[in-house]
Amino acid sequence: MIPQVEQIAARVRELRDILDIDADMLAEKIGVTRETYDEYENAKTDIPVGKLYLIATEMGVDPTVLLLGDEPRMVDYTLVRQGNGLEVERYAGYKFTSLAYNYIDREMEPMIVTLDPTDEHHEPVTHTGQEFNMVLEGTVAVCLGDHEYILRAGDSIYFNPSIPHSQRAIGTVSKFLTVINENMKR
Repeated sequence: MIPQVEQIAARVRELRDILDIDADMLAEKIGVTRETYDEYENAKTDIPVGKLYLIATEMGVDPTVLLLGDEPRMVDYTLVRQGNGLEVERYAGYKFTSLAYNYIDREMEPMIVTLDPTDEHHEPVTHTGQEFNMVLEGTVAVCLGDHEYILRAGDSIYFNPSIPHSQRAIGTVSKFLTVINENMKR
C-alpha cells in the first residue's frame, strides 16, 4: 500500500476515535458496508476521494485535515505556485494535486489529475455535488454511466457525479483539471 494511503487511513481512524464516532454509523452515513469501512481505516482499500470528503463532513473537519494532518490557514485567498500543490498518489498510475488545500471553508476542490495510460477500466466512483474535467495534456476517456467520452487537450465535460464515473488515460500520460463541488458545507 502507498504510504500516503496508510497515513490518511490512520488519521481517519484516530480522529474517529478522538471524536468518539461509531464506525457503524459513519459507514452508513457515507454509504458503505462496515466491512468496506474497516478496509478504509486499515488501509487495505484506498478511500475514494468522494468518500474521504463525506467522512470529513461527518467529522466536521476540512478534508485537508485527513489528507495532511493539518488545518487550512488561508481566508481571503491561497496561492499555489506550479509544482507546489498537495500531491496525493491514490493508487499506481493515478495521482492528484490539490490546488486549494490551504483555503479555509472552500466550496470547490480544484485538482490536477495525472494518469498513466491503461486499457484497464477503474472501479467507478460516485459522490455528491457537481464535477468539471478539462484535459490539459494527452487523451482521457471519461466513463459516465454507460457512456464513454474521449477528451483531448482543451476538451471538457461538466457532469453530475452521482452517476458512476471514472477516467483513464489513453496512449500517453495525461493530465486533466478537475473541479469538484461536493456541497461540503458544514
